[in-house]
Amino acid sequence: MTQTWGIENTNIVLTVELADTAWKRFKGLMMRKEMPSGQALFLHKTNSIHMCFMYFSIDAVYVDKRKRIVKIVRNLPAWTGISACLKADSVLEMKAGEAKRLGLAVGMQWKVESTM
Repeated sequence: MTQTWGIENTNIVLTVELADTAWKRFKGLMMRKEMPSGQALFLHKTNSIHMCFMYFSIDAVYVDKRKRIVKIVRNLPAWTGISACLKADSVLEMKAGEAKRLGLAVGMQWKVESTM
């Protein structure tokens, strides 16, 4: 399932694929060739990630239960990266550089705008 998310009081919009089962969270972006701009994978109920079997670097945007951004890790390298955030409830994985391109910052609040 995919959703459209936006940052409150901005024009920032993202298409988000939900990884809402144990298998989808485990698989994440492993073995994918790329993540297009404007898209992200939401790993629900996960506050740490690894980069094993990843072919590209990513930005990891950690959010709390209200989907407020609590940490951003930019350019996490393929194969060798690992990251965690104890304050987070979940994490958005997106193409490296996407957090900067969108102007994301700690404290911003995501909201679900539509479900597809």
